[in-house]
Amino acid sequence: MPNPVLHRYPTPEALAEALAGGVAAVLAGAIATRGMATLAVSGGTTPKHFLERLSQTGIDWADVTVLLVDERWVPETSERSNGAMVRRHLLKGPAAAAHFLPLYRDADAPESVADGLSACFQRLSRPFDAVVLGMGSDGHTASFLPGADGLSAAIDPLTSEPITIIRAGECAEPRVTLSLPMLTDARLLALHIEGEEKMASYVRAVTEGPAEEMPVRAVLRAPRDEPVNVFWAP
Repeated sequence: MPNPVLHRYPTPEALAEALAGGVAAVLAGAIATRGMATLAVSGGTTPKHFLERLSQTGIDWADVTVLLVDERWVPETSERSNGAMVRRHLLKGPAAAAHFLPLYRDADAPESVADGLSACFQRLSRPFDAVVLGMGSDGHTASFLPGADGLSAAIDPLTSEPITIIRAGECAEPRVTLSLPMLTDARLLALHIEGEEKMASYVRAVTEGPAEEMPVRAVLRAPRDEPVNVFWAP
């Protein structure tokens, strides 16, 4: 597998501009060749500048399906909802025409709707055109949380399940995440990180060590023809 390619930018704004341009080009190419494109994005605070910039790009957004990499099991009325964040920062302006496929369903627990969720995401055309992941300072990405119940299933490179339910003791609610193969066979796979602390975590992640300890290693080590593109700014 090719080594990750690290792209350094002087500011988060410069990073957002470059990443949005690269993702938009991939989506536009997919629309031109297949008539449709699929984009999976992450929640949290880091991607907000990128999502804002991407929302203004002039591609045929009506032909784009937008997914979340993972979601907390909360409705979009919650401040903790990744879906609500994506609606605020990406699905507006030209990008308001995109089709959004959320991970959350109106149910008390994800287990009660897991079969329907799995069937829905199994029907999606793959590989996805672009997947943009984040990373925590503990080495988690998506909801691949160190020590969480469900982690081994989620990062199994041979799993045929499109989603995994994750429960971790420090989290206030369960999570649903796309499984490792759903993410790593993307045409463009990007890891978006900012700050010196996360760069130090990334440096640790590319060294030898178990993926269960730093789950982003499962992404970086996944067999791919194209490298993972790492976008970093201080």
